[in-house]
Amino acid sequence: MEKPSMEAPLVIPSTTEEGVGEVLAELKRQLWLAGPLMTANLLQYIIEVISVMFVGHLGELALAGASMATSFAGVTGFSVLMGLGSALDTLCGQSFGAKQYNMVGIHMQRAVLVVTLISIPIAIIWAYTAQILMACEQDPGVSAEAGFYARWMIPTLFAYGPLQCYIKFLQTQNIVFPIMLSSGVTTLLHILICWILVFKSGLGSKGAALANALSYWFNVFMLALYVRLSPACKKTWTGLSSEAFHDIFSFIKLAVPSAVMVCFIFWSFQFLVLLSGLLPNPMLETSVMSISLNISSLLFMIPFGLGASASTRVSNELGAGRPRAAYLAVCIAVFMAITQSLIVGLIILLSRKFWGYAYSNEEEVVNYVDIMMPILAIANLLDGIQCVLSGIARGCGWQKIGAYINLGAYYLVGTPSSVLLAFVFHFGGKGLWVGLICGLFVQALLLVTIILCTNWEKEARKAKDRVQNACVL
Repeated sequence: MEKPSMEAPLVIPSTTEEGVGEVLAELKRQLWLAGPLMTANLLQYIIEVISVMFVGHLGELALAGASMATSFAGVTGFSVLMGLGSALDTLCGQSFGAKQYNMVGIHMQRAVLVVTLISIPIAIIWAYTAQILMACEQDPGVSAEAGFYARWMIPTLFAYGPLQCYIKFLQTQNIVFPIMLSSGVTTLLHILICWILVFKSGLGSKGAALANALSYWFNVFMLALYVRLSPACKKTWTGLSSEAFHDIFSFIKLAVPSAVMVCFIFWSFQFLVLLSGLLPNPMLETSVMSISLNISSLLFMIPFGLGASASTRVSNELGAGRPRAAYLAVCIAVFMAITQSLIVGLIILLSRKFWGYAYSNEEEVVNYVDIMMPILAIANLLDGIQCVLSGIARGCGWQKIGAYINLGAYYLVGTPSSVLLAFVFHFGGKGLWVGLICGLFVQALLLVTIILCTNWEKEARKAKDRVQNACVL
């Protein structure tokens, strides 16, 4: 496992006029990147929500099945493909910074090939969704409906992976506005497609699943067309290359820990819903937990954009051999993460009554959500910070150590703490969230410690070696 160089870090710019100018310039760069990425991530997240909302008008069983299938797809498919694609944060970002522009396109093609191949076994798993859910003792009717919905979502799977690769390809080149625009057009079109396929064609819930596929493929087509025709990608996209088939194993060595790093976080959040169903009054606990996770996922789009921005800036500067600029980007990113987390946490607290009524008219649910909001605000604070720190880790190529950190933080600390607090000390759903907060805190603490002790000159040299080795191969 390649570890970061644990020596004295660089000194951030002084408070002179030149130093202040550098700080403000870096802040502007990251905001310019993060804003469109936040918007794009939110719009892409909304696509599946819109589909489930349309299915909700078909009946309770259809809604339960679509919701379960969407959750199952996220755990078994989307999180894996997103994680595999995040290896491009390192490879494309550092190659672009080093001005090895042709390698940016080759890395992307290699990633598309890998995620497409991985999608095949995932598709087989989705085809047996109903049987898997029933084996996990889920309701037979809901499981059958979920399996039906998941099978019709399989075409979505083969669009989602390439979409993540195109997004990383453009993002690491600081081209973010086309991503936002294509996501916006896709989301607007998705509403129309859902309406036609769900209600007008008579396809029902399978129409919503097909709408997902059509929308994702449309987004892929738009980005592919932009990459093919835009002068901005002229240097990095020179057409399909046979080099993409070479040294795939080196890509996989980075992509697998990238996927593990992402999945360990995603799965730990989803595991809370399963645990909440084992608590006394499972109907209430599961409802509130689902609402809390929905709110958390929505708010997560903000630090997710900041994390992508931080990853791009750090990888570009390391690839360009500018360790001082990379360290400055790290400092600005962490500052922005803490600031936005505090602001969003304050908004959560001030609007704590609103969130409950936005999801339910039941007073019991509203009151429970109200109690959960301060805990959710703390979780959001730590989750926002860890998201940006994880982005920095991807920009540096620390996916392996990040995977080990996430394993320890969530499955040796977080989940056991959730079980202990919820079932032994009987804190219920609040205990589940507090346990997760413990995991988030450990993860953030370990990542901060590594970043503070890193020698950025050596990291720049490692990035240079990585780029040169890729070019030789």
